[in-house]
Amino acid sequence: MNGYTHLQVDVSDPEQISELFRCVRREAGRLDVIVNNAGTASMNHSLLIPPATVDRLVRTNFNGSFLVAREGAKMMQKRRFGRIVNLSTVAVPLLVEGEAVYAATKAAVEVMTRIMAFELAAFGITVNAVGPSPVDTDLIRGVPEEAIARLVNRLAIKRKGTPEDVMNVIDFFLRPESSYITGQIIYLGGV
Repeated sequence: MNGYTHLQVDVSDPEQISELFRCVRREAGRLDVIVNNAGTASMNHSLLIPPATVDRLVRTNFNGSFLVAREGAKMMQKRRFGRIVNLSTVAVPLLVEGEAVYAATKAAVEVMTRIMAFELAAFGITVNAVGPSPVDTDLIRGVPEEAIARLVNRLAIKRKGTPEDVMNVIDFFLRPESSYITGQIIYLGGV
């Protein structure tokens, strides 16, 4: 694997994130891009979601994204260049029932994206976000097909997203020509 160490990191653990960036600093010496795509979901009515699930969603979706972006930005600021792309969801603007906590954690990621865009612009770092529609991944594997179909039916483009759809927007944010674009959230599927 190109001589680099492979690390599996629990993004909700600040110590593991610190170790990840020590490893990046030691082995690569620099960091240009972060794609914050770790996430977990749980479809539960607000009155039924267990506290442990709430905690897991907040730790992974928000805390993890924040800590990774913050530690990465510390490395990027030295070179006065960087691109951070966070993953959100169309569940934020669509206010999907059963997704109150999941959507709230991703809404927090969106607010963080916009604020960090202002805070990091002086260092040549852009911060943007992508809000995918449902994509066939582990994240939605346990969600009933009827629920996915209802969500997709609310989109302008009536289909699930693909990994290529998501990567297209990420690639757009990473391009050198996108250096003047920051603090933006692009939702897929037409919400």
